[in-house]
Formats: sequence, C-alpha cells, structure tokens
Amino acid sequence: MNRFVKIIENDEILNKIKPYLKEVQAYIIGGFIRDVIMGKHSVDRDLIILTEDIELFSKNLADELNAYFIVLDEENKIYRIMMSDKINYIDITEPIKGDINKDINRRDLTINAIAYDINHKSFYDPLNGIKDITNKKIKGISKENFIDDPLRLLRIFRFYSKTGFEIDKSLIHLIKELSKKIHEPAKERITTELLKMFEGKYCDEALIKLEETNLLEELLPIYTEVKKIPPNSHHHLDLIHHLIETVRQIQILYENSTGEVKEYLDEPFLGGEKRIAFLKFAGFLHDIGKPSCWTIEEDTGRHRFIKHDEIGSKLVIPILKDLKFSKKQTDYIKTLIKYHIYPSMLVSAPDANDKAFLKFYRKMDGVVIDVIILAMADRLSARGEKVTEKMVENNINNLTKLLNDYLEQRKKIKPIEKLLDGTDIMEILHIEQSPKLGEIIKALNEAQISSEVNNKEEAVDFIIKNFSIKS
Repeated sequence: MNRFVKIIENDEILNKIKPYLKEVQAYIIGGFIRDVIMGKHSVDRDLIILTEDIELFSKNLADELNAYFIVLDEENKIYRIMMSDKINYIDITEPIKGDINKDINRRDLTINAIAYDINHKSFYDPLNGIKDITNKKIKGISKENFIDDPLRLLRIFRFYSKTGFEIDKSLIHLIKELSKKIHEPAKERITTELLKMFEGKYCDEALIKLEETNLLEELLPIYTEVKKIPPNSHHHLDLIHHLIETVRQIQILYENSTGEVKEYLDEPFLGGEKRIAFLKFAGFLHDIGKPSCWTIEEDTGRHRFIKHDEIGSKLVIPILKDLKFSKKQTDYIKTLIKYHIYPSMLVSAPDANDKAFLKFYRKMDGVVIDVIILAMADRLSARGEKVTEKMVENNINNLTKLLNDYLEQRKKIKPIEKLLDGTDIMEILHIEQSPKLGEIIKALNEAQISSEVNNKEEAVDFIIKNFSIKS
C-alpha cells in the first residue's frame, strides 16, 4: 500500500494543486486511483471537495494553475480544470449530500469507489475495491445505482474489455434483468461507452459476455438476424462468432504491428477514441449484410452471400445514425464494410500489378491501412473445411506485402487533382444542377483514380464521351 501512496504523492499535477487544498476536505477518487493500483498512467483526476462554494473554489483553482475552467454540469455542480498542456485535467465536484460515504456508495463498481484523502495521505476503501482489483474482480455496488443510470450496465463491459477482470456472477444476473433499461441513456453516451469498449484489449471477450446477457441485441437489434447464420464450408464459426473473432484478430494484428502502423492506429480519430476502436467496431459490423442475401446452392450445399459487402455498407448507415455517429465516422465504417473484400481480391488477381495497386491506394485514400488489416483479420477468422492453411498463409503474405508496399509508397502518391468542378461540367454539358451532376463528378474521379484520365483535356473528353446528351 505504501508503494501506491508514494506514486500518488509523486504525481506532478497533485503536487501543483496540494497547496490550495489545505483548508478543505479533498479526495481523489475513481479512475485515477484504480489506474495507479493497476500500474497504469492516467491523465484525468476526479476530485471530491467539501467546501462552501464548489464553483468559486474551482474557478479560483483554475486561475492559480493558469488553467482553463469549464462547466461540465451546472445542475450537479461538476467542473473541469483543463491544464495548460491540454492533456491533463481535473474534474471537481461535491460529495453527494456532503457525505463521502454516500458518494462512494452511489458509484457503479467497487474498483471505481476507492478514495484517497489528499491531506491525510491515506486510502479510504470501505467497499474493498483495492482487494477486488488485486483479485481481478468486477463487482457492482447496488442494483439501485444501475437503475438510476442504466449506462452503467454497458460501462461494466468497457472495464471488462480494458482489464480482462472477471465479472461477478451476481452482476451478470443483474445485467440480464435490467438489459431493456439500456435504452434510457442518451445515444451519444451509449456510443462513447461502446467505442471505449472496442478500444480495449479484451474486447472480443467483452462482446461474448455482452451477447450472453442480451445487451448486444438491445443495443444493436440487427444481431438477432446475424445470429441465425450457421458455420459453413468456408467459415468454421457461426456469423456472430466470426465477427467477434474478427475483432480478436484485429487486436492481435495491432499488437504485432510495426511502430508506424501502431502509431497510426493509436491516433485519436474523428473527435472520438483511438482509430483502433473504430477499426474494431467496423470489423464487428463488416458482415451484417449477410443475412439479407443468404442463399444455399441446391446442388453443392454451398452457402452464398452475394454482394453482402454492398448491402452491409447500406444497412449500417441507419444503425450509426441512430447511435449519433458523425457523418465522417459513418463514412469511415461504411467504406470499410463496402471494401473489406477488395484487398484480398486485388492480391489474388492474376494480373495484379503496380498500376492496380496504385488505383487501390488512391481509391482507399485515408483508410488503406485500415482496410488491409480488416481483410487480414477476416481471412484469419474464416477457417472452414474448404480453407487450407496454405490458402490462409498465401493470402496473409500477399496482404502483408501490399501493406508494406503502401507504407513505402504513400509519401510519393500524389493526391487526385481536381481537373473540373461542378460549374465547369454544367457549362461543358449544358446541364443544370441535379443529382446527375454528382454521378458525373464521381465517375470522373473514378476515371482519374484508374489513370484513365490524367489531365484537363482528357477530363473534358471523358465527360463529353460518356455524359453528353445525344440528339
């Protein structure tokens, strides 16, 4: 225990704020303490302060620290101090009804209910959260706490995904009992928790538990249909477990990736979590189009899923819209679903060459690495009786070569030049603004990607030849 006290006492941010906490009761609680005990670094510190005016105290502390003051929740008096480095921050609030015990007992999990008394340099752990961390257990505090905020049901799986700790059996029963209440929190909050879960190392195991507790189908009803697809000659797993295995394989590929790829996947992405979280979520969704196009050939018994990639890329749009994903986030996942087969088809084509690779790099602009990794994970997750180890090995080797070639070439690849804009095209073809114009612009872009069009003159010839109105 002295070791943890020493780590907390040596914390740079805590030492900056200590001089201003001498006249108040002050506790660090929650994630920062949990992470210290688990040997992890944390940039956010939750403080509970007992003082007459918590807002004034927080404002004054921000001024003293030359930091930014932010009101997070006016009603519940929660304030944030963002440090000048714009990385570390402190969230400050009062204890519930002015009582630290009431505050601790209103939290979600015992591992998040450990407090550290800053002025007395001691832990306050009435619910044995430190013991549960040591024993790698996730335990709830009370049923009422989950009823009050059902998002906590999903947070259980986020912490499971991040830690790999065992979820207490009584908590599993509680999730099943309360699963329908997951519709009560705002969609934005649900999406944040989902992405945090997908970022975790043990996300695949969390998804298995999520499915077992009925929470998955409450959150994403499309998986009711997904679960109906059985194993087949090319897939040793049924569809739901193939998707979960794809997530697992993405995590393995991420962990074994080069520094360059790992740095890329660790980047904060589109205003949300790390890119790896979005990639794994896309991996979990990549075959949702299969139930809609599932057929079985009478003569061979082969299961077919023709155009499931295109169908899935359309089906995912309303799902992500409902979860309040941004347009850019939706476009990213939609693109990965639509083109998840593309890299494997490319490298297995007998006429694959540098020109075809360049077309692929340009077409997948901004997501080349992502779609290759998804293709690898998909291949590694499908090992039916018709799939030999040699087939898998060859495919992965070729995809690896494609990835390495892109990493070497990407700085040399010139962006597609805009040869004609919408106004130019309307003047050339004598047409008005319409959905047709968008189709022409898209076709011209495709022609440039494939090097069919390389300059303005060729662009004009292309649209006249293919889109001029014939009398």
